[in-house]
Amino acid sequence: MKKHLLLFTILFLNQIIFSQSDIIPNKITQKAFARIDFQSLDLPINPLGIDDPNMGFTGIHYNLMLNDWAYAGFGIYGAVTGNKGGFFTLGVNAGIKKYLNKTLYLDAGFHFGGGGGASAPDGGGAFILPHVNLGYDFKDFTLNGGWSYVDFFDGGNISGHQLNVALEIPLDFEYSNYKASEKEFSVTDLKESSWNQKTNRTSLMLHLNNLRVTSEADATTGEVLNGKTIRLAGFELASYINKNWFAFLKVDGAYSGIRAGYMDVFLGGGYHLSMNKNRTNIQAKFGIGAGGGGGVDTQGGFLLYPDISFEQKIYKDLYLSVNKGFLLTPNKYFATSSFGAGLKYYIERNGTYNDTSNFNNAVFKGFEVIVKQDWYFKAKRITNPTEDMHQISLQVNLDINKNIFVAGQTSFANFGDAGAYAEGLVGVGIRTNPILHDNITFYTQILGGAAGGGNISTGEGLIIKPSLGVDYQLNNTLSLRSSAGYVKAKGGSLSNPFINFGIKYNFSFLKLK
Repeated sequence: MKKHLLLFTILFLNQIIFSQSDIIPNKITQKAFARIDFQSLDLPINPLGIDDPNMGFTGIHYNLMLNDWAYAGFGIYGAVTGNKGGFFTLGVNAGIKKYLNKTLYLDAGFHFGGGGGASAPDGGGAFILPHVNLGYDFKDFTLNGGWSYVDFFDGGNISGHQLNVALEIPLDFEYSNYKASEKEFSVTDLKESSWNQKTNRTSLMLHLNNLRVTSEADATTGEVLNGKTIRLAGFELASYINKNWFAFLKVDGAYSGIRAGYMDVFLGGGYHLSMNKNRTNIQAKFGIGAGGGGGVDTQGGFLLYPDISFEQKIYKDLYLSVNKGFLLTPNKYFATSSFGAGLKYYIERNGTYNDTSNFNNAVFKGFEVIVKQDWYFKAKRITNPTEDMHQISLQVNLDINKNIFVAGQTSFANFGDAGAYAEGLVGVGIRTNPILHDNITFYTQILGGAAGGGNISTGEGLIIKPSLGVDYQLNNTLSLRSSAGYVKAKGGSLSNPFINFGIKYNFSFLKLK
């Protein structure tokens, strides 16, 4: 009898332990919104004594609601009118939204960032852009407008008051605690939880693109561009509205073919057609955005991007993509024929079913967003005396497993007389398991990609950037981060150590497999 009782007790305790370890993580909804804003900046008289036209300055932002009235996030700005094509910035946002009634609200916000370009008087690149707007809520979107002020305060000569207008669209997302990452569950079990809903489809592509210049306009340096090929590296993020239609964000930077510094950013939409049991896809896309730099004269910077791509499945959710299209200014002053290839990863997330496939299991995948400040020691210049350079940086990591992640990073100079300098990098990293009460994590990563501008000596733009770092966890979603490393340009003199400090926001999402 005692043996049977002992056996029963062991089985009972084992069932309790198993059940406790198999609890499905809670689904949490984060209120958030995307913002597109525009203001016309008055530029000073240039060194040649010519009064430059106003620069149309437009931004794309993503903000999280911290509570019912406060928000914080990040955004990127680019020139779209005037004569400063290639002027880009990156920064962080904070503000409040206070409703006066059910539809009217007051929006007071602040943006701090860094960047520049196109021979503009941007100094080191650091700038502030506060605003106070009155808005109207149309439920599915909001419009607001009002006063804003800009000041490139680190030796720059761009400052002034102006009006701004903005469109905001709710873009909430669902997530779970980062500690749930790599936990796997059956779809059958998940259907009994709050995760039983239709999935959201997302894709992420790392690609190489080639722009063959077909227009007659020369570079701002006098270099002949016609017939040359500008080689770009970048990424594309797409979110599906339904089975066929999607919206995308594409960011590229030049690494070869011309003087370093060219960059473009596009926001657009497309149509997705699948065949061959979803193994082959055709996509037609159209984007509008901003681009320039590296001596490429895009006038005001506004660009169009029509494109068609073919995709073939090579392994599970991984596809090989080839694309053919055009990239040009509306008047074809600058025009190119584009051809590229990339690796695209599809994610069916935060649900248990979709319209096309059946799934048996799902896993929670970790995702990290890091905002940090880099400090480059004695960054080599092309002509100016060497001095330290600082830049604001945004990095996103997607976990492959508990210890390996892939990364994408963009950075813009904000102190050190290099306002036009920017980086666009991708890479891979390895991290340890958490130690010391699960608060400390060590990691190493190596990134590579395009960089240039700001008189920094990067040759045609290709750089490599390895580093070692540590994270200290503050709570379930926030950690402090610091690292040290080395940056080396291929074909340029940039070759120096760096350190950085920042903050990391992490969570996990449910991915069907």
